[in-house]
Amino acid sequence: MTAARILLTIEVEDYFHVGRFDDFIPRDRWYRFEGRIEHNTRRALDLVEASGARATFFVLGWVAERFPELVREIAARGHEVASLGYDHRTMEEMGPPELRADVVRAREALERATGLRVLGHRVPHYLGPYDMWALDLLAEEGFAYDSSVKPLFRRFAREPWRRVAHEHISPGGRSIWEFPLSAAHFGLSIPIAGAGYFRHFPPSLVSRAIRRWLAQHDAPFVMYFRVWELDPEQPQIQTAPLHERVRHYRNLDKMAARLAYYLERYPVGGIASHLGLLDEQGRPPVAAPSASPTPPVRTAGSASPGGDEPRTPVTVVVPCFNEEASLVYLSNTLTSVRAQLGARYELRFLFVDDASSDSTASLLERHFGAVPGCRVLRHDTNRGVAAAILTGIRAAETDVVCSMDCDCTYDPHELGRMIPLLVDGVDMVTASPYHPQGGVRNVPGWRLGLSRGASWLYRAVLPQALYTFTSCFRVYRRSAVADMELDEGGFLGVAEMLARLLLAGGSVVEYPTVLEVRLLGLSKMKAARGVIGHLGLLRRMLALRIRRRLLGPPGAKSATAGLAP
Repeated sequence: MTAARILLTIEVEDYFHVGRFDDFIPRDRWYRFEGRIEHNTRRALDLVEASGARATFFVLGWVAERFPELVREIAARGHEVASLGYDHRTMEEMGPPELRADVVRAREALERATGLRVLGHRVPHYLGPYDMWALDLLAEEGFAYDSSVKPLFRRFAREPWRRVAHEHISPGGRSIWEFPLSAAHFGLSIPIAGAGYFRHFPPSLVSRAIRRWLAQHDAPFVMYFRVWELDPEQPQIQTAPLHERVRHYRNLDKMAARLAYYLERYPVGGIASHLGLLDEQGRPPVAAPSASPTPPVRTAGSASPGGDEPRTPVTVVVPCFNEEASLVYLSNTLTSVRAQLGARYELRFLFVDDASSDSTASLLERHFGAVPGCRVLRHDTNRGVAAAILTGIRAAETDVVCSMDCDCTYDPHELGRMIPLLVDGVDMVTASPYHPQGGVRNVPGWRLGLSRGASWLYRAVLPQALYTFTSCFRVYRRSAVADMELDEGGFLGVAEMLARLLLAGGSVVEYPTVLEVRLLGLSKMKAARGVIGHLGLLRRMLALRIRRRLLGPPGAKSATAGLAP
């Protein structure tokens, strides 16, 4: 065994993988986010190697399938590659069959990438006293060691030997080494092994606790961090609760310096090297050839074009105002939408920059300016979301026009089900989260209250009883709305557009769907202003309805839709 007093373990995951964001970011949406894992992993490599240290990199199988060159680089630079499971599942999500499938899939992905055996494993959300069956399973699967136990408070109080590196023997007689994350013990186990504890605890306190550990134990100190913790410029998930955002983002700019302090002062190595499992070149054994073919990496919603049937031309209008934080997410999402719907629809995209004051305009050009079928338009002054939608509708060259939110709070893949509802006699299909078959996910209560209350009032005033009047996610017949003139250019104009169409005798179909909370960037909606504005618009629409009832039925819809009250 080596003389390393600190075993450094580094988790290769991106900022959107972390468990505390699971409620907001399902795994099938990971592909939409700006990936920063390559840059952050290389920064971690440079940081470790600056002191001549070596480390164990626990890598997600999901990452290995998408970035095999990065995983090969970790191994080529002399570090051990171990498994972090496939896609960051918790022990609560997995029984024995699921865990076995997860570790096998992850190990195969890592060994395909490096050509070397994977000797170690870590469960992303760690093991508690009731999860020890997982060690038996990992031993059966041939892993030499695991590093998933996290002593916390009174955990393992009856088994104090589990707090330090030890050999675990399964009921079948197989052995596996366990390297728990190190903790300070003062009657309670207080984690000090790295990651958020390094960022949040005072450095002097952590330093004293580590010195105390090294003085009291012959076993090595097991340290860890995640590569995203070296990235203070990462996109921020604004929908997370304040305490989770503090926990995730606080002191990211200080993490590199705090890690370097220990790397420069102590002998640091990886776990497999400590166990003497590497060859003279510091490499694990060569992996056995895998019988499983390399699986294709697919984005959510991808589909292969089929048949030679003519495609329906469709324009999708995306209004944008100060959306620099959302545009990579939007770009990745629309790439998937094109892959899924491109066999049926000739999709064209119109991005309308509503005089943004940030870098939205330049980023729109960067992401979409050279993409076939994409155009970027710009307002000279800020006119509001409804005005931007109308600008796009009027600039469209197709009779079927859709509008969607730049932040993708409605899933644009749903356009594949909405567009077919625009049959003869229908002028608009509108997304309806407040429909009995629709739903909302993680949306703030104030926004729900405002939107539901407004929809209830519009339903009382307007001739067609709909459940939702405020959604921007719609499919339009261009000829029914292109000539419409609105009093309101902002969020109110979205409801006004629907109201005027109904008062002109138009036909609207609701599509039940799910509204999700915005993940990146800040909402532009103002609650108090919205309440007052909706009340004023309702008064005007009621007056218009009464006036038209007195004057008789409207004439041609396209001629009357633009009448002012």
